[in-house]
Amino acid sequence: MEVVTRLVAERPVVIFSKSSCCMSHTIKTLISSFGANPTVYELDEIQNGQQIERLLQQMGCKPTVPAVFIGQQLIGGPNQIMTLQVKNQLVPLLKRAGAIWI
Repeated sequence: MEVVTRLVAERPVVIFSKSSCCMSHTIKTLISSFGANPTVYELDEIQNGQQIERLLQQMGCKPTVPAVFIGQQLIGGPNQIMTLQVKNQLVPLLKRAGAIWI
């Protein structure tokens, strides 16, 4: 867990993704559309990607990607992000985390 904690520290939005995952692409596009600049870790392109994926699974991410952290807190995957969006709660969350200002 320490590896994941270190990767999300001091960053308003972190997305663990896979470059070939269409849902990862969708979530990255959605969050970026509000003006946020998320830090993205493509687990299929980094050296310790499999280890991080196992850690995300242990943290309760199912599926493991995309896994979104906002304000250093695990928000979840696409279902949780889309639910926040539909309830108009995603933008305020991004604002509180300092990811966007408007």
